[in-house]
Amino acid sequence: MPQAEEIPKGNGSKPHPAAGHRSRLRARLLGGGAEALADYELLEYLLFAGMRQGDTKPIAKALIARFGSLAAVLNADPAALQQVKGVGETSAAALKSVALAARRMARGQVLENPVLGSWQALLDYLSIDMAHLTVERVRVLYLDTRNRLIDDHHVGDGSIDEASIHPREVIRRAMDLGASALILVHNHPSGNPEPSRADIQVTQRIAEAGRLLGVTVHDHVIVGREGHTSLRAKGLI
Repeated sequence: MPQAEEIPKGNGSKPHPAAGHRSRLRARLLGGGAEALADYELLEYLLFAGMRQGDTKPIAKALIARFGSLAAVLNADPAALQQVKGVGETSAAALKSVALAARRMARGQVLENPVLGSWQALLDYLSIDMAHLTVERVRVLYLDTRNRLIDDHHVGDGSIDEASIHPREVIRRAMDLGASALILVHNHPSGNPEPSRADIQVTQRIAEAGRLLGVTVHDHVIVGREGHTSLRAKGLI
């Protein structure tokens, strides 16, 4: 069952000792740079939204111990978050909102600029959106003649092979959309982004089908918790 939020209180009218700690964290957050707070301290601060008073440090550390990292906590399922003692629905929703905000900010950077000219923004967006998925997901990013994103198509979930991603269907959708190029994307839940033989074979078949019909396959990006791999950079396209 989900855990109810536990909010330690002070005695009588005295402020809880954690109040001073919260003020100090806030001052460091506002006055410092990107590394002003450690990961668990940033998580502490995010938990303040769901707990108006009390010490959130033990809960923050328990969450990181349970999920492995700050990113993994923010990408965790709300029901799983609530299995950690002290995390209730309000705190889980606060953490979920941060993850959604990060995705939308990253996606905005991709939509505002030509993809090939803002490659790092695309990689950041894909990492935020896919690196911590527990299932393998296949997407195709369709681009116009100026290399702007016109469609982010979720092909499906499961291992990438011709049973799940059909080269002719990928290129036919490009023709229907008026896309001149595309980027294949999928993730490896294992964390290791190195391409498999199936990844390489399907990519090469799609690239060949694209060449016949004037659709360029710019790249196939594989995302994992350990980083990303570009098949174009590896000379595999």
